[in-house]
Order: sequence, then structure tokens, then C-alpha cells
Amino acid sequence: MEKAKVYFTDFRTDNEMSLTSKLQRLIKAAGIGSIDMEKKFVAIKMHFGELGNLAYLRPNYAKAVADVVKEYGGMPFLTDCNTLYPGSRKNALEHLDCANINGFNTVTPGCQILIGDGLRGTDDVVVPVPNGEYCKEAYIGRAIMDADVFISLTHFKGHEQTGFGGALKNIGMGCGSRAGKMNQHNQGQPHVDTELCRCCRRCAKECGSDAISYDTGKAFIDHDKCKGCGRCIGACSFDAISNDNENAAEILGCKIAEYSAAVCNGRPNFHISLIVDVSPYCDCHGSNDAPILPNIGMLASFDPVALDMACVDLCQKSSPLPNSMLSDNLSSEGWQCHHDHFTDTSPNVRWKETLEHAEKIGLGTREYEMITLK
Repeated sequence: MEKAKVYFTDFRTDNEMSLTSKLQRLIKAAGIGSIDMEKKFVAIKMHFGELGNLAYLRPNYAKAVADVVKEYGGMPFLTDCNTLYPGSRKNALEHLDCANINGFNTVTPGCQILIGDGLRGTDDVVVPVPNGEYCKEAYIGRAIMDADVFISLTHFKGHEQTGFGGALKNIGMGCGSRAGKMNQHNQGQPHVDTELCRCCRRCAKECGSDAISYDTGKAFIDHDKCKGCGRCIGACSFDAISNDNENAAEILGCKIAEYSAAVCNGRPNFHISLIVDVSPYCDCHGSNDAPILPNIGMLASFDPVALDMACVDLCQKSSPLPNSMLSDNLSSEGWQCHHDHFTDTSPNVRWKETLEHAEKIGLGTREYEMITLK
């Protein structure tokens, strides 16, 4: 497979061009105009942010993309699917309220917003997974699959389970209905090593299923309530929580790659990532810690695998920001440096296997040519 083209521009501007104009110039240079969008439904998949989180992409960026789609005759809509865990996005009504509070409505991006899997997260379509090894079929939000063209607009950041939240995470996990998210997370449930548990209760705060209690004096996970989402693993600073399945993180990443393949297969698709406000954890949290890396730039490609790989490489070349989770870990006494910013932020993560598997099943390639625009 020949190298994929990935287009890049940084966040430097002058008085002649705004950042949103620069983003539009980037995606046009990357070839978005070659997609036939005339009178076509165009899904723009993004994350509206959990209430209390301020790291998600501003709606201005979504408007910039939607305006380009309309320029080419398309009918864009912003979309995301409901969450598996309780929060402010677990059904369509609360999800739309959350989006509106965070600045996403029909006015700010200039297009409609549809919750992909409906009111209760049950409006999905069973989609075949091309070359799937872990999933032969995927449960994807119906509105997303009904679109003629698919565009991902991703906030590239750290992630406590997958190492980073990039295009594949945005597509694979994000487009899954509640059943689809459960299908991706069902490879194991975590347990607590009571000798390592410090009773800090951070895991219980992060648990979206109310599955963690302290009745025994140490953290206890009720597996009847646990959905296997793994947020508690990322929350624990003392390695006291791990998955019963040693390959759980790897399998999760492979399933995300397969769900991404199901979403993209058989229709035009295009992908955009912004490496900005690189928080250590996902935008699904009701808060966000300080960025672990500086703002780097905006990238676009027809290949989501190459796009994620390029984002990773740019991040790994950047220096950690002081007073961040990453810099704190690296300066901790006895810390064994992994020479990997994502693993040094959340040591239990596995991210390379996701891209390897995505390439293996034919979703894209990790080999890319970077084309830089000033």
C-alpha cells in the first residue's frame, strides 16, 4: 500500500487569516472538494463535550467544516451517539441540552444536530465489519449510517484506556450505539488489588455505573453493575485496579478499529484532527486536567489510520508541558520512563495495537507523506 497523504498546518495566524479560515484552506487542500456532496446528507461526527469539561473543540471549528460542506452543495449535520455510562449525554434529550450549553446548536455551526442512535440509544443499524476478527458486525447509530458522506472532526487528546483519543476512537467508539459501546467494552471487568488500594476514592468518582463501594474499607467493584468501561483503571494512580483479561486493552483497541471500518466502508469519508488542548483524559469526563502537550496544529486526510499515526508522531516529538499529569509522572521518584507520552501519562494503555489492527484489516495505512501548509 502506498503512503497516504496527510495535510498539516499549525495554529500560527496573522491579521489576514483566522484559524477557522486556515482550517477551511487545509481541508480544501487535502481534497475534500473531490467528494460529490451535491444534495447529499453529510454526517460530521464530533464530540460535544461532557458538562463541566472545557477541552472539547469549539463550535467555531464545526461551523468552518459545515460551511465548506454547504459550499460544495452538501447538507451537513453534526452528530454523536449516546454514552454507555450515566452523565449528561446518556439520552438524546439530555445530550442535546448538553450540546446546547456547550455552544452547539443550530445557530453556531449553521447546521442541524442529530443524536445518531436516537432517543434512548437504541436506534441503531447492524453493519457488517469488513475483515473483522473480533466483531463480525457492528451496532452503529442509524442517523450516521443513513448519511451519504461521513466526516470525522476530532479533538486529538490523551485517553485513559486507549492512550489517545484520535480519529479511530471518535469514529469507532463514538459512532457505536449503546449496544455497540457495550459490545466493544465487553472483553473483561476490572478487579482491585486491596494491598495497593489507598482508599483515595478517585475510582468511585470516575465510575459511571455506581459499581464501586468502600464497605470493606478498600475499593470493591460490583461486577453485576460494572459495564467494563475501564474508567476506574485510568483513574487509579496506584495501579491498584486492573482488568481480569490481560489483553483487554489490546482487544478494545482492535474492536474500535473494526467499528471504524464498519462506519467508513462503502461510502466517501474524510477525516480532520486538531491537536489542541491535549488533555490527559477523554472529553467524556465532567472536567479536564491541564494539557500535557502544547497546541500543535490541524491535520486532514482521507485515511484515518495515517491521520492518527501522524498526530501521534507530532505529539511524541513535542516536549511535555510543566505542571501537567505527564510532567508530574515523569518527575516522580522511581518513575520508569516509557519514552512514550501517552503511556507515561496512563501506564496501563495500549495504543499501537489499534493502528496495527486497523492497517491489517484494510482500513488504512500507518505510512504517510506529510504535506505542510503555512
